[in-house]
Amino acid sequence: MKQILLAATLLALLLAACTGASAEEGITVEDAWVRPAPVTGGNGAGYMVITNHTGEPDALIGASAGFAEMVEVHESVHMEGDTMSMHAVERIDIAPGESVRLEPGSYHIMLMGITEELQEGDTVELTLHFETAGDVTVQAPVREQ
Repeated sequence: MKQILLAATLLALLLAACTGASAEEGITVEDAWVRPAPVTGGNGAGYMVITNHTGEPDALIGASAGFAEMVEVHESVHMEGDTMSMHAVERIDIAPGESVRLEPGSYHIMLMGITEELQEGDTVELTLHFETAGDVTVQAPVREQ
């Protein structure tokens, strides 16, 4: 009976390995994209969904990109009336098992002084800096929306 149980367990593990079934781990970034600057030297923005698959809290504390002179984590906020304001934030906390969406009108990666002419359809590299997970590099297509 022990041999049958052991064989069944091994078979289940083998099948899981063959199907590539595995749980997400660490910090993942999905749906990353960059809105280009209207002119070279102008500003653009990066957007994405960041998920913390760890059992511990983490925080996005910065970002970098080789095609921009300065990169900051920003938040857009509604002011009185219909005006918007934007300011740098030191961190975006991400609880275990939670996701944070960086999107227009909310949190985003601000790319200032873009040094390359980015065209829709290009792909650029962004490196996100996390307090615990360290650096995570993502490929982001350039698009208008």
